[in-house]
Amino acid sequence: MKTKLIAWYLPQYHIIPENDEFWGKGFTDWVTVKKAHPLFKDHQQPRVPLNNNYYDLSIKDNVVWQAKLAKEHGIYGFGIYHYWFNNEKNILTKPLNIIHDNQDIDIRYLLAWDNASWVRSWSGLEGNAWTPTEDKKNSQSKAVLIPYILGKEKDWENHYSHVSKYFKDKRYIKQNNRPVFIILQHDQDIIEMCSYWDILAKQDGFDGIHFIFKNKRWYNWKPNEYRFNYEPHHDSWMNPTAWERRIEKLKILLHLPSQKFCYNYDIIWKRILKEAENANPREYLGAFVGYDDTPRRSKQGKMIEGASPDKFKKYLGQLINISVKQNKEYIFITAWNEWGEGAFLEPDENEEYNYLNVIKELTK
Repeated sequence: MKTKLIAWYLPQYHIIPENDEFWGKGFTDWVTVKKAHPLFKDHQQPRVPLNNNYYDLSIKDNVVWQAKLAKEHGIYGFGIYHYWFNNEKNILTKPLNIIHDNQDIDIRYLLAWDNASWVRSWSGLEGNAWTPTEDKKNSQSKAVLIPYILGKEKDWENHYSHVSKYFKDKRYIKQNNRPVFIILQHDQDIIEMCSYWDILAKQDGFDGIHFIFKNKRWYNWKPNEYRFNYEPHHDSWMNPTAWERRIEKLKILLHLPSQKFCYNYDIIWKRILKEAENANPREYLGAFVGYDDTPRRSKQGKMIEGASPDKFKKYLGQLINISVKQNKEYIFITAWNEWGEGAFLEPDENEEYNYLNVIKELTK
């Protein structure tokens, strides 16, 4: 089976009333990206899109450009983040609806439900706004901006009714006549919802839904329960080595600046590959391009140093080989356009199209 590469897609690049209220008028993730600054020598911030392409994803031409670029370079589809909080709140939907409503946009896609409350976890940091209804001095607290409410069967049916229009799109990614739907947080209540959705999907002519969960805990459910790993800042991958712990202690003793938030690209990738070799048969593998969330979280952030297109090609090639050997259909890549976390395949001023050309070469 040929492994297909699905890139995580962030729709946070168009203005919405909620962001205007929480972060200031006209806020999109570009505001955070532009305000970033270096925290130490040779820290590459801010990251700048090639040709200053700070696009607006409420404009069809920009979504068309993304889809065309992705497909030409070997990306099978986008895993689009889905922000359904409750029956009253479903936000950041414009690029998804542009794709759905325009059959001429040639890209496959699926939904990844970020099912958690929206909290202000990074708004009080330098370079970012804060919730105007709260005091800046207290802005480090994680105030709930939009509550997540799972609800019961009536709510589950309402949510399914909304997403089923995407499931019915011929471009929506399916596995054995099951729409692929990813859920980032799950517990027993979510499993009950999934069982109910499975029934509704079969009523719509599907063979159920191919659910993929983010976390590692398994529940006693059905054979079509899968999981995946995709975060480069996964705790087990970022645990410091004994040598790294000694270096940190030495820096403290010598009163040298500590960079505990910096991690090594090669070490992280080698841990990912080692874990992938022993992955569960029902666990999809995950890759990453780079990572630096200091634009969002400043000194409280994490970054991975030492990335390069050549290293990315080497490690992703190995991961693809493992995935093929394990007969797994998808690898999830962080990310297509998570600029605020330094995880993007889109061209920037530093590397231009180099990372995309790696994907193109590995998938041809």
